[in-house]
Amino acid sequence: MQPPTLDPRRAVTQTADFSATIERSLAELSDLRRAMLAAESSVAVSRPAVHPAHAAGARNLAHYLALRAREMRPLQERLAHLGLSSLGRSEAHALASVEAVLASLGALGGARGSAAASPGPADFDIGARELAAHTDALLGPARDGRRVRILVTLSPEAAEDVARLRTWLEAGMDDVRINCAHDGPKEWRRMLEHLHRAEQACGRKARVLMDLAGPKLRTGPVEPGPCVVKIRPERDELGRVRVPARVWLSFDGERPADVDDAFVLPVDSELAARLAPATRAEAGERAEHANELEFVDARGARRSLRVVQSDRRGAWAETSQTSYVVAGTRFSRGKHELGAVGELAPLEGVVQLSRGERLVLTRALDPGRSAVRDAFGRTLAPATIGCTLGEIFGRVCVGERVFFDDGRIGGVIRSVEDERLVVEITEARDGGEKLRADKGINLPDSRLDLPALTAKDVEDLGFVVEHADAVGLSFVHRPEDVSELASRLGELGRPDLGVVLKIETRRAFERLPELLFAALQSPRVGVMIARGDLAVECGWERLAEAQEEILWLSEAAHVPVIWATQVLESLAKDGRPSRAEITDAAMSERAECVMLNKGPHVGEAISALDDILRRMQAHQHKKSSMLRPLRLATGW
Repeated sequence: MQPPTLDPRRAVTQTADFSATIERSLAELSDLRRAMLAAESSVAVSRPAVHPAHAAGARNLAHYLALRAREMRPLQERLAHLGLSSLGRSEAHALASVEAVLASLGALGGARGSAAASPGPADFDIGARELAAHTDALLGPARDGRRVRILVTLSPEAAEDVARLRTWLEAGMDDVRINCAHDGPKEWRRMLEHLHRAEQACGRKARVLMDLAGPKLRTGPVEPGPCVVKIRPERDELGRVRVPARVWLSFDGERPADVDDAFVLPVDSELAARLAPATRAEAGERAEHANELEFVDARGARRSLRVVQSDRRGAWAETSQTSYVVAGTRFSRGKHELGAVGELAPLEGVVQLSRGERLVLTRALDPGRSAVRDAFGRTLAPATIGCTLGEIFGRVCVGERVFFDDGRIGGVIRSVEDERLVVEITEARDGGEKLRADKGINLPDSRLDLPALTAKDVEDLGFVVEHADAVGLSFVHRPEDVSELASRLGELGRPDLGVVLKIETRRAFERLPELLFAALQSPRVGVMIARGDLAVECGWERLAEAQEEILWLSEAAHVPVIWATQVLESLAKDGRPSRAEITDAAMSERAECVMLNKGPHVGEAISALDDILRRMQAHQHKKSSMLRPLRLATGW
């Protein structure tokens, strides 16, 4: 077979096209390099001086922003056709990447053009080194075999259990978070005391992040529900009882620490005396214990509980019947009265909302309630609920959107008055939604312009600087917010305290470069992607894009990122993960830290996340695929 002959005219044309591509790319990259250096000079002149530890990050962020301000896709395609880097992985070393490609282009083109000789030596490692050092400084050292840290939000219940905290530390928890929007110094101090005991027990330290509450707009109180306990067994799809309901009959009215999956009924002293274990002397003086407790529930239905075990604190009982028990419900055995149920706490109040109805948001924090209707279902008075920030009433407009409870309920403002807003509910499930007290309110279209530090935050800072390793700045959206926090920390003698910018509003996302430059004045800095609020503010369809951009800009600034909100949430709450959240957890390996929220199965979530992150580390680092040998690729 004869080899193909080369058409000389075609070869000349290809050579000319090749040379033209090189020359054009050289010119564009040289112009880009000049723009990047000009951006660096502009930042040095116009921005406050950054901390020496972040000098390289500030320069690189300026370079990267200059690069991303341009349409790069045609140039990227030409560079890829030439077999060169397309600059798609240049976040941590933007200028070095451009200079390396310029040098390669110059070599391909025979060093034609003055631009080819201009680049200096490229340092691709400085960004990775800086990011790793800043991550260690903020979040503590990494574990063997896992680069990404695991941050766990503490609940008061979990923090009371030293053994549980020790288990979490041993399973993979690296850092803990305390949300200052809940509880107070007394509870926080107790959480930290138990954490330190767990640390001593297992010989491992955890860094502490304390989030300031910030100007969080939340729903006010709601009228309490009835004082009733609904006891229900677990049933299968056909309504058959799978597991009887477990009921703890408490003699002292308390729920023991080891009772977390049962219905609890306080009982009076009369019934407690009959159920408590008898001594031999007592056994001869009173009748045998009643193991069957009969009663009539709140609906008039005859029900019974079977006592299966008792001790000095209370008694365990079981039932296969759904029952509604109220205070004063009398237990009997045959014709003999045995005692009664004691005082019950009211159920958490809710405001029922459906699409198309109106909700009145009030400045006053009077207890909210559902709509009042007549016998024909006509609305006599709309549903109402208070909101915690009266400042919003002069800053919102008719037609702007409002969301409640992480976007579960949505509406549009139809009327604005001095003391109230009227909202038409436009987004809710077909069966309606229940709005509870202390749920977040988002106003993505409104320019509230509220300072991030509230009077409560300033007060809480006194505790934070004494006990925490880092402070989370909630609802930050202006560089002035960051500067004010830095000033407060300096006044309190802790300018070295770590600062985490929580990006949870659209305005914060849109001003991220300014916020980063302001934060780089502090020695230890991080960014949290608060994906719950951010999804509501930016729109669910834009969340993936927004979190990518936050990751890119933070890496360009050599600043660690905390990937937060709803990570393995089903596993933490219900004990079973969804397929989607496993994929989400795998994607979180591109951050420097992943946060888990509260739930009864957090320990399982920590172990699962630790395993996922270790596995993914072998395949992925930031945006780069790591080409470890694949078993699938051998022996086919």
